[in-house]
Amino acid sequence: MVRLFIYHTEAQEKPEPDRTILSKQFEIMERKLWFIITVPSMMLVLAAGVTMLFIMPVWLQQPWMHIKLAFVGGLLVYHFICESKMKQMAKGLFKWTSTQLRIWNEVATLLLFAIVFLVVLKNAVNWIFGIIGLVLLSLILMTGVKIYKYYRTKK
Repeated sequence: MVRLFIYHTEAQEKPEPDRTILSKQFEIMERKLWFIITVPSMMLVLAAGVTMLFIMPVWLQQPWMHIKLAFVGGLLVYHFICESKMKQMAKGLFKWTSTQLRIWNEVATLLLFAIVFLVVLKNAVNWIFGIIGLVLLSLILMTGVKIYKYYRTKK
């Protein structure tokens, strides 16, 4: 979704009539992706998660599950911020640059990585190593975004 936001934002730099044509097309693509795939997927995943906790309520007593649920909450906040961005862009408001959106795109990667990491490893790894790994992944992703921006603006 955020990848479309990036392209939509970059389309604003195009001359007319390209800008209008591209913007209208990106708005259609964003709406379809949001309402046909993103929102239904979120609902299915939430329903599956609630069902899992209903079947295995003992997991709610585990510290790793509390942290996982905090990351899931973060992912839900991310989801609604994306919805807000989509609505802003449909109104012609482009408050974030394409670089800011590229960084925002990586936030979902970090949240999803943390969620999977917690489920797979649970208590097998010291939390310190987990946090160090998450920070290192963040640094690698942000460095990648900066390197991409450097080569993109160099052209």
